[in-house]
Amino acid sequence: MTFWWREQRRAGDLVVDLAFTDTAGGVSEGGYASLNLGAHVGDDPARVEHNRTVVGDAFGVGRERMLFMHQVHGAAVDVVRDPAAREIPQADAVITTAEGYAATVLVADCTPVLLYDGSAGLVAAVHAGRPGMLAGVVPQTVATMRELGATDPQAVVGPSVCARCYEVPDEMRSVAAQTNPAAYGVSWTGTPAIDVAGAVVAQLRAAEVPLTWVPGCTRESDRLFSHRRDQGAGRFAGLVSFRREPA
Repeated sequence: MTFWWREQRRAGDLVVDLAFTDTAGGVSEGGYASLNLGAHVGDDPARVEHNRTVVGDAFGVGRERMLFMHQVHGAAVDVVRDPAAREIPQADAVITTAEGYAATVLVADCTPVLLYDGSAGLVAAVHAGRPGMLAGVVPQTVATMRELGATDPQAVVGPSVCARCYEVPDEMRSVAAQTNPAAYGVSWTGTPAIDVAGAVVAQLRAAEVPLTWVPGCTRESDRLFSHRRDQGAGRFAGLVSFRREPA
């Protein structure tokens, strides 16, 4: 399989691996073709498990070390210190201090955010859709990281539906923009839209978190799953893990 984007970074004595998958390299069929990683969208569970194994192995952690969430479009943050004792919670952010485990987020238009901090030795994956962005899941995750000792968190914002393709009723845009002015968007046709990723980037900058914004619109690219484009679409993933390797 290939990744939409993958990078390895050094943060203190950590080597951090980050990646976003795309639609290629799996065994799912139809609207889930072919690397669907979502177990909740109606795909054959055996195919999803195969795809997750493919991704876990390609990323270098293995399937059993991928830390998923039951994502609910909220702002709850799950902190994982002992993965062996973990039950998958309802949450939209997962932080782990466990070396060799991949914090994993699933999306198909929502904005995936990966974070890491070398000083505290932790990584995080965040699911920021419109409700989660408005609820502050990204700032809450950064705040929790800092409570855990992070002094220099870094972020990578992944591909998502762009503002031009996220048309909404005018009232919905107004409510979003009142909460976060950066959420104000205009579609390709000049109608009201919401810029979720732009709003997330604004939240990270307000929290003084340096970031990389990986390009890509899910609705425009057939290499990415998009619920708005294809009802019942699969899910792609953002993953981040670390290992200790003194410089």
